[in-house]
Amino acid sequence: MSKFFLQAALSPIASATLACGLLIGATAQAQNFPITAQQRATANQVAQSGVALSELRADAPDRYTVKSGDTLWAISGMFLKSPWRWPELWGMNLADIKNPHLIYPGQTLYLDTTSGRARLTTRPGGDIPTVRLSPRTRTQGLADSALPTLQNHLIEPFLSEGIIVDDQTMSSAPRIVAAQDGRVFLTRGDRAYVRSASSNELIDDPQQKQKAYRVFRNTTPLKDPVTGEVLGFEAQYLGKALLARSETTEESTSKEGGTQVDIVPATFDIVDVKEEMRVGDRLLPEPPRQLQSYVPHAPQDSVDARIVSIYGSAVVNAAQNQVVIINKGTRDGVENGHVLAILNAGARLVDKTDEQRANIRLPDERNGLLMVFRTFDKLSYGLVLDITSGVKIGDRLVNPR
Repeated sequence: MSKFFLQAALSPIASATLACGLLIGATAQAQNFPITAQQRATANQVAQSGVALSELRADAPDRYTVKSGDTLWAISGMFLKSPWRWPELWGMNLADIKNPHLIYPGQTLYLDTTSGRARLTTRPGGDIPTVRLSPRTRTQGLADSALPTLQNHLIEPFLSEGIIVDDQTMSSAPRIVAAQDGRVFLTRGDRAYVRSASSNELIDDPQQKQKAYRVFRNTTPLKDPVTGEVLGFEAQYLGKALLARSETTEESTSKEGGTQVDIVPATFDIVDVKEEMRVGDRLLPEPPRQLQSYVPHAPQDSVDARIVSIYGSAVVNAAQNQVVIINKGTRDGVENGHVLAILNAGARLVDKTDEQRANIRLPDERNGLLMVFRTFDKLSYGLVLDITSGVKIGDRLVNPR
């Protein structure tokens, strides 16, 4: 859909400010991103008083022009020592940016420290010169160019592919029982035949859009590194399939002349494959796609978590931009956007300077940051945002400071 906006003969800064304001107005209804009451209150407070200069990075730039490919996390990290303190950065510019999710390439941000407190603005010196406007109209498709909090491609696959379930859910899910032409492996374009635990589960409605399912393989138990409790099961994502024909039953005449009831499995078309599928693999309905937005923030309550698993069976240590699973979920108060500090456990050694040769353990040292982006009851997926050395199973996670 096209939108109309004014293009005036303004200075580059005034033009950028005007364009940003119009874009915000045009997209505010289309992008209903969540802003918590606490984040808004923090922003309002900072907007009144600014941010302490001690919270600024030593190398914070005086100005920065937003460019395509930037993220809110990266911009926050340019100005503040703690990138997750995005509400403060938003508050520094509250008068100009009503919604922290609607910042666009081409906008220039200016750092003002003249009052002894730090503020961010889109106006150099806080003012826009008076100019004569010569408006004209033109039409342009308004793309969704607002900056994301993070690089979306890093976590998008896990929003649709990653799944943590209980053992009962997977064992009762529909299963592939045969392949067309007796094939051993199934790939894109092949047909699979599927049975369900319930005869009413795999029913095709011709008046509705084809039902999409995700295909998974046997689950891996996820144990708490501290207690040993099985917190859930991670299923291996294989691909997607569409229901083509419903599961039914048919009556036929047996060799003995009697009547027998035959089960006719549902027919599925394989439409996307990450790994080859086979008989025994399970199917779960594809959930509706949800618009996700993340405002990084520190948890209000104290968190003491551990890394349970690193995504990818061949991976021993996680690096930056890799996904891990932690042993805390919604039941523990963990929510999307929570930023946690990753700690390396201090080494245990013998104090050779002590005649008693006492055993000592060095303090845990901060190794990086992680942000939670998808939560389950007892477990959550997190993205490693920055790291000093490799992250491993059992590493501790605490509130950032």
